[in-house]
Amino acid sequence: MHRKHLQEIPSSSSNVSTSFTWDSSKTSEFLSGMGVSVLKKDKLGNENTPQEPLMSTSPCPPQKRQKVKEKEKDFVIVRRPRMLREAESGVSWDALPDELLLALFAYLPLKDLLKVSLTCKRWHRLSFDESLWQSLDLTGRNLPPGVIGQLLPAGVTVFRCPRSCIGDPLFKTSKPLRVQHMDLSNSTVSVADLQSILCLCEKLQNLSLEGLVLSDDIIKSIAKNPSLMRLNLCGCSGFSAEALELMLTSCAMLDELNLSWCDFTATHVKAAVHHVTSKVTQLNLSGYRQNLQIADVKTLVERCPSLIHLDLSDSVMLKPECFQYFHQLVFLKHLCLSRCYQVSPAALVKLGEIPTLKTLQVFGIVTDSSLQLLKETLPDIKINCSHFTTIARPTVGSKKNHEIWGITCRLKCQFSLKLEEFPLWIQNCFS
Repeated sequence: MHRKHLQEIPSSSSNVSTSFTWDSSKTSEFLSGMGVSVLKKDKLGNENTPQEPLMSTSPCPPQKRQKVKEKEKDFVIVRRPRMLREAESGVSWDALPDELLLALFAYLPLKDLLKVSLTCKRWHRLSFDESLWQSLDLTGRNLPPGVIGQLLPAGVTVFRCPRSCIGDPLFKTSKPLRVQHMDLSNSTVSVADLQSILCLCEKLQNLSLEGLVLSDDIIKSIAKNPSLMRLNLCGCSGFSAEALELMLTSCAMLDELNLSWCDFTATHVKAAVHHVTSKVTQLNLSGYRQNLQIADVKTLVERCPSLIHLDLSDSVMLKPECFQYFHQLVFLKHLCLSRCYQVSPAALVKLGEIPTLKTLQVFGIVTDSSLQLLKETLPDIKINCSHFTTIARPTVGSKKNHEIWGITCRLKCQFSLKLEEFPLWIQNCFS
């Protein structure tokens, strides 16, 4: 029978095996520490599925009335005979179809979903159905070895895990993962462990590795994702210009690319400018001071005529002569030239001739008095309205925003455990 899954994040993947093995040998220790008892088989060896009837279908059995004190003679205590209660017929949990149980499990938070997985073999299988694990948020957690290797193969397509400490994944499978959207920004993870994750990713559409140390092998693994549309490598280091060139050539579907403030040489910048795909509409190449030249801007505009958002901040070699190239970008709406100190406030007025321009960031170039005058001169352009770029960033805005590229993760790790207890819990639960 075809099983209808309730999916929060639809996925087009159909060739991925849904089989999943889960080692729960130590899970009982974790649950007992939280005050949850684990059901056991009875003497007859029956499976410990909850057998309490969902609804009664037989007439109520005879009831015993127990007299109480004289002052309370109007009240009686009714008790059903034990044998009658056990013999009472009804609809048990075993009679519920898989589809209904999955619909119920879809409302459970991560902690409770892990609890019900210990009830019986059937519930264990259903609790790790891929439809329940479409999206997972483990932001800011300490993840010991083996955790990532157990969770990601469960069918996760959206994985949010920034600012976490990630141990060795210890994958038990070599099959490609289903992950399409992944954020590991500013996490603590070794180059080898990061490579073991990304080498199994071939369906990525959005990826953020901001602030991480990478390698040529990692960049080559990223290059194996032809559907990649957003890539955030802001502040990354450890890879060559040749690997960067290969990646940019392979990922021809890139729409948003953030290569700002990487550990780039002039050779890296040349590789980025000359090989960025023509489909890019949002590009951040800020932070390259003397390595980004006016000639690079010319090449960039020629290769990417569809640019809508361009950030070249902190490029001190840029001069007003490059403005002629900005005029060639017929879709340009947002331009960032902050701390490009060779651009004078008076020269910025010429940017008002770009009919599509909506916002202009020029922090560090104009004084407060000049800024007010510039705003009056260019009334249709919002000037210095944002300090931070949003290009390819997975999460923007308020700190309370837990979305990843507009997607809200259903399963979130919000357990009420002390920080020092969390590593022990996760080991007991997943080892």
